Amino acid sequence: MSVSIQGVPGPSNRVPEVKIDFWIIKLLAVTMGETAADYLAVNLGLGLSVTSLIMGAILVVALITQFRQKKYVPWAYWTAVVLISVVGTLITDNLVDNFHVSLQITTTIFSDLLIAIFALWYASEKTLSIHSIFTARRETFYWLAILFTFALGTSAGDLVAETFGFGFITTGLIFGGIIAAVAACYYFLNLDGVWAFWLAYIFTRPLGASLGDFLAQPLEYGGLGFGTVITSLIFLSCIVAIVVYMTVMSRDKNYSVLRRSSS
Repeated sequence: MSVSIQGVPGPSNRVPEVKIDFWIIKLLAVTMGETAADYLAVNLGLGLSVTSLIMGAILVVALITQFRQKKYVPWAYWTAVVLISVVGTLITDNLVDNFHVSLQITTTIFSDLLIAIFALWYASEKTLSIHSIFTARRETFYWLAILFTFALGTSAGDLVAETFGFGFITTGLIFGGIIAAVAACYYFLNLDGVWAFWLAYIFTRPLGASLGDFLAQPLEYGGLGFGTVITSLIFLSCIVAIVVYMTVMSRDKNYSVLRRSSS
């Protein structure tokens, strides 16, 4: 809940505060997005096109539900994140596998699109802050940015792991090192918090994708061979547990705020 200086409740932020649980569930979500997309398209035999249409339609429903919320609601928000992670992966996979666009080109395209979204967002709102997402227009920019960070992260991760031949573990270490460098610049070199957030958000996608591939892929391809079903279920269970925890904590916080305001 947001309170104005006159004591009248103001608009609430519709997205979560960035704390350690945010980054944990975000990494879990992007990892599951990679394995779930592979499971639906390959293991169930739906194919990329059918899977993309089905998951795209489900994502639309999830985003409509999210936009109807007047404040941050954990289950609605993280459902949208998980689904947009799957769809972001499918967008890249469609371009590469169905339309034979190289990973170098898709990485460049999604980088340019993300820059364009940020430019339009800033030109319209004069900020890229995630601490003031309380209008439909700002939330639209927010979700578009997230979609393209997932698509870009998938392209960049696959480019490094497959095209450049670094493999899953090395790729994960590379992007994990980049995230650590961003965090160090934020804490010790005064890197702007907004840019630190978005840079970390972008690079957790290929980190999560590398982790998902490492766990799910067969041993002969450099993975541990858990398969997409087990890997997806493990991460989905963790996501559900953390969302339940977030929901309980959010209700307790709101109850405490209401008690203080009424006393």
